[in-house]
Amino acid sequence: MDKKEERELAQRLVAEITALAETTGRKLRFMEVCGTHTVVIFRAGIRQLLPANVELVSGPGCPVCVTPDDYMDKAIAYAQHPEVIITTFGDMLKVPGTKSSLSEAKTNGADIRIVYSPLDSIQIAKDNPDKKVVFLAVGFETTAPTAAATVLAAEQQGVKNLFMLSAQKLVPPVMETLLNDAQVHVDGFILPGHVSVVTGTGIYEPIVQNYHVPGVVTGFEPLQILRALYRLVKQVAKGEAKVENEYEDVVRPEGNPVSQRITDTVYEAADTGWRGMGIVPLSGLKMRAEYAAFDIEQVMPLPVGELPPAKKTACRCGEVLRGIVTPQDCPLFGKACVPTHAIGPCMVSVEGVCAAWFKYGQGRFEYGK
Repeated sequence: MDKKEERELAQRLVAEITALAETTGRKLRFMEVCGTHTVVIFRAGIRQLLPANVELVSGPGCPVCVTPDDYMDKAIAYAQHPEVIITTFGDMLKVPGTKSSLSEAKTNGADIRIVYSPLDSIQIAKDNPDKKVVFLAVGFETTAPTAAATVLAAEQQGVKNLFMLSAQKLVPPVMETLLNDAQVHVDGFILPGHVSVVTGTGIYEPIVQNYHVPGVVTGFEPLQILRALYRLVKQVAKGEAKVENEYEDVVRPEGNPVSQRITDTVYEAADTGWRGMGIVPLSGLKMRAEYAAFDIEQVMPLPVGELPPAKKTACRCGEVLRGIVTPQDCPLFGKACVPTHAIGPCMVSVEGVCAAWFKYGQGRFEYGK
């Protein structure tokens, strides 16, 4: 399909979305819960293509953004121990904790190393047998299998100085939390593609049925997102609520059983904290008792006194992640908080809503109006 054909198809989809939305007689609000979708939507100017009564709102789809301050404070505290090497993905460096960041800790002498896979941490542990190597295991269902596989590989290779500081999150429980929040209004979900590759589509069925809110799994091209929106508006117009799959060439109903089995071997569901939402029941992963030897919090718990008290800030990242305000509603956005001096994680991460809003503004309007 060439650019002209893509543009024509996009315009037809927008016209059909507009016609269907008009039949509902009300404003429709759809939420994407994937940071990559957020970036594509802003970059392509999809929000501006839609009719006035169809609104897109970004949810808690950025793993760095939803990680709360207390986790960052723990990571920084461990980094400051002379016997610890922290390994992490690069986007964690500038995420602010209560008083500083990993980047500041690194500047002050902490041994913090960027890796492209948690498996890279195994070699670092082998090369530094007198150190405790701690990988910051942050992410959703997509990355949890790789962290679990790293633990299994370390166990098999007899590496005893590699540990995880785990903060993985699970998408369905937080979707349910949002639907139970009186301040949040959502008529349907653009469901995450990467997460669904691992989990499959069945995990969303109870939410869709119990709350009568449709969901469509989709890929990451603008046309795929527009097709997902068409399906969502069509369901609302018909009074339906079901899970549909616009990403069938990649996502299967059962997901990836091998990845699921690896994760379940090492991890189990646990209550965990989300930025802006507090503790969400069974929405995270903790290491099973059989793998406590790889859990840094079990092996070397931090004294309470090492963690700073919670701080108050004008940053509204938590509310942005719930979809109840936009970045422009935050008094810091574009002023004190910019990508080169981010106050909150929504501006730090490339998948953050504030970063996408700041970078792309009104979007590029890939397909015209």
